[in-house]
Amino acid sequence: MENTLESIVLERIATHGPMPFVDFMAACLYEPGYGYYTSAGRKVGSGGDFYTSISVHAAFGRVLAREITTMWDSMGRPQDFTLLEVGAGHGRLACDIMDYLQQAAPACYNATSIILVEQEPSLVEAQQATLAEHRSKLTTLSPQEARSIKMRGVIYSNELIDAMPVHRVIMGAQGLQEIYVTHEDGQLCDMQGPLSTPRLSSYLTTHGIPLHPGQEAEISLAALDWLSDMVSVLQDGFILTIDYGWPKAQLYAPERNLGTLLCYYRHNVEDNPYTRIGQQDITTHINFSALMEKGEELGLATLWFGDQSRFLMSAGMLEELEASEARDISEKEKLKFRLAIKRLIMPEGGMGDTFRVLVQSKDIKNAQLRCMNGLQP
Repeated sequence: MENTLESIVLERIATHGPMPFVDFMAACLYEPGYGYYTSAGRKVGSGGDFYTSISVHAAFGRVLAREITTMWDSMGRPQDFTLLEVGAGHGRLACDIMDYLQQAAPACYNATSIILVEQEPSLVEAQQATLAEHRSKLTTLSPQEARSIKMRGVIYSNELIDAMPVHRVIMGAQGLQEIYVTHEDGQLCDMQGPLSTPRLSSYLTTHGIPLHPGQEAEISLAALDWLSDMVSVLQDGFILTIDYGWPKAQLYAPERNLGTLLCYYRHNVEDNPYTRIGQQDITTHINFSALMEKGEELGLATLWFGDQSRFLMSAGMLEELEASEARDISEKEKLKFRLAIKRLIMPEGGMGDTFRVLVQSKDIKNAQLRCMNGLQP
């Protein structure tokens, strides 16, 4: 029996014909009241469908806060310093950052206000509860509202861009084709068709991405549009992006013939987006090269790019570990902390080489960040 969201998708196909995959993915994730991210239910952690660095330990946010203080220093310690988190969820990462600033960097904390941006309106109450101690500094905005503000400070995101709807393309015998979603024999399925927008072929040309015959790939126009919006919002400061992805040479390598689209449901990984519509996460790896190239076109400087392990170690994870070892807590609690840190920084089974970090700046001279002086990519 079809669920409500599937019925909505089928009705749209019946009315308008096959839909570009990007529209199908948008409905699956963000259809108001029915999408994966816009409906009730726990998504993250042991009771959800996947883990994030935030759910592993507060040390992740504390290390980000350490780097944020160096960003504040690089801006001349302004008294109107704003943090803007896009895709803030329940506000846990923001709380970990603000807790650290309050405890360890009070001058920066006093100058800081924080804006949380989230697509799902029902999360506003949860954000306010999570950041109750910092409520006087907190503003919550929808993505649409956030586009109209101006700020100085840091825009940051964690696993945001991988969940942006993507176009899927394939290099066919007659040239580049787009993958659409249609309905045949009672099942949703792929079909090939002409490009829905010339921006898709321009993307491959602009970023120097050759696809070989038969190769499928994802293109995130939304990621570039989002970056353009954020550059417009940011008067001066930094953009910090944490996500899983690769530079273009790896992302579009010939051996990656079917792209990178994956689905997550109760910690199981699948590659079929046409099951459990609205109940499973759909993600793709992001093209960090495109973010850097688009950023430079928009006037951003690329300060640092590398894996999460190197970033965290350079930005202060060792100091967090040393502080934990010095605390008057049980050996069991110290072991739990060590295991959490290991998961955040270790490759091959941990998150250390799964996620990558990109730091860009706008109108900042001589930035002196911890990551720039530590382990190099």
